Amino acid sequence: MKRILLATVGVGLVAVVTAAFGLAQPSATTGPTRARAAQALPPLPAEVKERKRWNIGVKCDSPPFGYIDVQGKNAGFDVELARWFSRFAFGKSNRVTFTCVTTPSREPALTTGRVDLVIATFTYTTDRDTRIDFSRAYYKATGRLLVRNDSPIRSTADLAGRTVATTSGSIYDRWVKNCYKQSKLLVTDGFTNALLAFRDGRSDTLMWDDTVLVGIAAADPNLKLTDDLFLPLPYGIGIKQGNDAMKRWIDSRLNIMRKKDAFVPILKQNVPARFFAAFSKNVLRPKQVFYYSKGDLTTQCT
Repeated sequence: MKRILLATVGVGLVAVVTAAFGLAQPSATTGPTRARAAQALPPLPAEVKERKRWNIGVKCDSPPFGYIDVQGKNAGFDVELARWFSRFAFGKSNRVTFTCVTTPSREPALTTGRVDLVIATFTYTTDRDTRIDFSRAYYKATGRLLVRNDSPIRSTADLAGRTVATTSGSIYDRWVKNCYKQSKLLVTDGFTNALLAFRDGRSDTLMWDDTVLVGIAAADPNLKLTDDLFLPLPYGIGIKQGNDAMKRWIDSRLNIMRKKDAFVPILKQNVPARFFAAFSKNVLRPKQVFYYSKGDLTTQCT
């Protein structure tokens, strides 16, 4: 695991910097003005307030969003977002217990009550929306293909007869089954195993989010991304269905972060500098928002 993480992530250890922490604090208002501002925000859900701690599911094998760093600690973009919620709720970034989740285990972690939230490259789909709730979209990704430099695959049009690796329960799993029936699908229970299948030659390509694959391609001169983009994939935070108080609290704090442009410092800490300009188009910003598509993307074949 440590070898893979070091090979795929060209960033240092991730920690919320002091300047970013300052962004989470209330504005410098006093008296009635501050009181009215506090009252306008939805209150912390009772179960979290009583526990005095968040339980949050994150990826542990999907850099730069969620992974275990060389010190054995949770790190990544989504992990830092969870720490922001800890500061919003309790004034400290460490009031959160992280639970590693894989792509297929994200929903059960919510529905069984193991975690309060899932912040784990969780793409919104209309199908998932029937079983869990989502926060507002906070990140926009797209699908890409990772291939070897000598691969004949140039785009999804070349997938017939090829083996495609991805993860079970992902949007790509269902999309390939529906739209590329002439290809062979190799599904695994997590991204690390899908990457291993590709590196070991058991698949011809790895299909996943561009935000994860770009770091792998950048670190390995023998690999590259094809040029085609597919499946616009806004990420949302998974919430147990019907927990409206939780959704209101999360959406309100995401909105505060958007207005303060607070996602940018997190992004800078989690992606190589040469990719920052492109990635900055994918995060919430004061004049940049994203919305979910209500159609079933897995049946929309190109």
